[in-house]
Amino acid sequence: MKLPNFNKARVCVLGDVMLDRYWHGDTDRISPEAPVPVVKISRIEDRIGGAGNVAANSQSLGATVTLLSCVGEDENAHRVKQLCLDHAINPVLIPIPQYPTVTKLRVLGRAQQLIRLDFERIFDASTESLFQALESRIVECDVLILSDYAKGVLAEPQKFIQCARAHNKPVIVDPKYSDWSVYHGATVLTPNLKEFQQAVGKKCTQDAEIEQEARFWLEKADLQALLVTRGASGMSLIPRQGAAIHIPALAKEVYDVTGAGDTVTAAFGTLLAAGADFYTAAYWANKAAAIVVGKVGTATVSIEELTEDQAHRTATKVVTEKGLMQALHALRQQGKRIVMTNGCFDILHPGHIQYLDQAKSLGDVLIMAVNDDASVSRLKGPQRPVHNLRHRMHVLAGLAAIDWVVPFSEDTPQRLITAVLPDVLCKGGDYKIADIAGASEVLAHGGEVKILPFLDGCSTTQTIEKILQEVSQ
Repeated sequence: MKLPNFNKARVCVLGDVMLDRYWHGDTDRISPEAPVPVVKISRIEDRIGGAGNVAANSQSLGATVTLLSCVGEDENAHRVKQLCLDHAINPVLIPIPQYPTVTKLRVLGRAQQLIRLDFERIFDASTESLFQALESRIVECDVLILSDYAKGVLAEPQKFIQCARAHNKPVIVDPKYSDWSVYHGATVLTPNLKEFQQAVGKKCTQDAEIEQEARFWLEKADLQALLVTRGASGMSLIPRQGAAIHIPALAKEVYDVTGAGDTVTAAFGTLLAAGADFYTAAYWANKAAAIVVGKVGTATVSIEELTEDQAHRTATKVVTEKGLMQALHALRQQGKRIVMTNGCFDILHPGHIQYLDQAKSLGDVLIMAVNDDASVSRLKGPQRPVHNLRHRMHVLAGLAAIDWVVPFSEDTPQRLITAVLPDVLCKGGDYKIADIAGASEVLAHGGEVKILPFLDGCSTTQTIEKILQEVSQ
């Protein structure tokens, strides 16, 4: 099924924007004032959340995006605006005096979330300014997406829906209210299964049941379609005109479902803006969901990822150090046992495969830290590496045993290992534990260090020497 051209798609996202803030640090002692950990903050990370994440997902597909929302008159409002600009999103943020910008602050110690602090008051001021902002821009948009997080911006969704309908613009709603009458006249609602069950008042999981209940609401709320996301069961599209389809889930590995609903809503709406029909939009939105749950946190999906064959999609395994630390937070919340190893891995041979399979068997997730090209040359000589860093990481990402591949530039990965602090640190060969970079830090943190034997007769250096000998003869 061909993906439409997004270059001319114009999307307007209206809803509850928020600032997702993360304070990262280290903790190794309990406060003398109260039985709580002391976290020494070393890094602050900000992300745009709520309706902002919907807008970011739409923009990542190539659409021109305008975001309409309410914020406070505070520093965090300026930060939200800057994050929008960083994502090439046009922000129209209405300041509401005496209200804080909705902010969720998460404090993390050693990649573990210790507490979340919410700064918010439900906006109950008039949204007339927001309505006027939409009215002046709706003619320039191809679709309106309403992203409702129940923070007050969409307390009166009807005025926005009717504005779009008056200009013949489709309206996609990610609903929050369980009484969908408030969204009367919208084009498509995109609830998850729990939200769907709350709206219909019963627990239904079978295809036929979902279709039957959906058709009741299609008529009652004057909707054109319902797109119900069902987790591991995929999603169901029930149009008012035409047959329902039930699309199986494509995700093979699920790391984090945070923001997956935002991705589905954004992808579906953006596809409609690009001229796709309901069925085509649902197909590609399902693929987008499969990709984003393989990432960590509120993530976006690119056109390249959408069009790439799922069976050969390895790009999401290759991460930066920052991306790896985000992944670790979610993995540890799931109770995963983290295994880590490192090396140059210039030319793969059977010994590598055996070693990596053994390493993976020691836990749930295997992280591979790879020397960059300069560090390989310092360690192995000016003729190495044979394959550059990008090629080596891509090959490693294609191996079933490896879950994450991350580069490092130092001669040893000690700093990176200390940052990760895996449950198990592995090294192949005849090393002594005291000589392994990062071993002392892992052991001090309660982890294990394992030395795994290499397969006799397998060596990258020997392979290169044999090739050179045969070439010279």
